[in-house]
Amino acid sequence: MKYAVVLFLMTLMVSCNSNDADNNAPIQEPFDYSEINEQDINTYLTANDLVSIKTESGLHYIIENQGDGVKPNTSSNVTVAYKGYFLNGTVFDESSAAGLDFGLNEVIKGWTEGIALFNEGGNGILLVPAHLGYGSFNYSSIPGGSVLVFDINLISVN
Repeated sequence: MKYAVVLFLMTLMVSCNSNDADNNAPIQEPFDYSEINEQDINTYLTANDLVSIKTESGLHYIIENQGDGVKPNTSSNVTVAYKGYFLNGTVFDESSAAGLDFGLNEVIKGWTEGIALFNEGGNGILLVPAHLGYGSFNYSSIPGGSVLVFDINLISVN
């Protein structure tokens, strides 16, 4: 009997510990924007008379100047000046001309892959589909499923 009471109390504590409001909230599933993003990127490229190279992952990039310095690897610390905007031209983030220092293993997948394509001193454009950026859910001021465009200047590999 003593064990039955202990079991009952433990069951009661576990069931009271759950939050009913969370249990009733709809669960959002990630959505694959890959095909939509690819169409949007191609429309953007055509409208702006641009030609990109597409990687196996789906990243589009345009090298305006390859640069002649060291090429970073995917875990290098780099200094990059950039402007980030949506396909409609709305800017969501921008560094100063001096750039920001960060590790390429600490940023979105599109930057880890894309910035490593340039040599120090190089610049160009990255068109990052959602699956290489912030995914299918809203993140800060970036709507879920967004293609992100970055003008980048790889100032240095530190």
